[in-house]
Amino acid sequence: MREHLSVDREANAIQLRRETFSGVFLLVEGSSDKTLYERLVDNSECQLISYSNRKPSSKFCVIEIIKILDKNGFHGVIAIVDADFDHLGITPYSNPNLFRTDTHDLETMLLNSPALEKVIAEFGSEEKITRFGQDIRTVLLEVGTPIGYLRWVSQLDGLNLTFNGIKFSSFINELTLELDQIKLIQEVKNKSQAFALDSKNLQHRLISQQSSNDDPWQVCCGHDLVEILSIGLRKAIGSAKASDVESTCLERSLRLAYEETYFCKTHIYLSIRLWESNNQPFKVLRNEI
Repeated sequence: MREHLSVDREANAIQLRRETFSGVFLLVEGSSDKTLYERLVDNSECQLISYSNRKPSSKFCVIEIIKILDKNGFHGVIAIVDADFDHLGITPYSNPNLFRTDTHDLETMLLNSPALEKVIAEFGSEEKITRFGQDIRTVLLEVGTPIGYLRWVSQLDGLNLTFNGIKFSSFINELTLELDQIKLIQEVKNKSQAFALDSKNLQHRLISQQSSNDDPWQVCCGHDLVEILSIGLRKAIGSAKASDVESTCLERSLRLAYEETYFCKTHIYLSIRLWESNNQPFKVLRNEI
């Protein structure tokens, strides 16, 4: 009940803002999303609103607000949310004013662009990268996929496992970046205090889910990939201090390295441009993008 009262209040607040602003309201999940998209939109024609740390989730909040405003016939509002696992065969809620990221989330979109090479060039070691001998982006996906599948299994099976705050170095080799699935499961179980959960059964369930061979860009969580990159830049492909390449710093660097030309190659860009043509005179993106 509280969740619905909250989203009703947020929807009403947007409708009240129409009295002083005639442009587009763009709703996003968090402050980092807002920081990136503010560089891409026409700020005189589009105002961003973020909903960080909302319960049960920021994504739920954004989608529910869009539903309410659509029902009320309110025009000139769109939302961008992380796809999460929505592109993997699960039929999600759809709305012409709601857009999902091309890949799992905003961070995977950044990592799937040349912004990754820029960050590696800044913090990595050319000598160590050569010696490592593997494509960094491919390795990040290979290592991050089991974690992503475990997140998905937790969601599908209602396990409510906790991934926030897990120690990645407890299950990833710092020199080779190889992942130990047993140690991964144990770390997540410990963090979740799910001691009664059978590790072998969970591993079998994880292996079964992995056999579907889904697109890793849809499976992997961007925050996980950034954590893996952080570990790699300390030893495997660099010699950076841990404080210089902590995940929040790397995500900030990736956002700064992400150019407008990269965004223009995404499906979400094309979808927003189509929305603009179908909803004139509303405008979202800057003309030069």
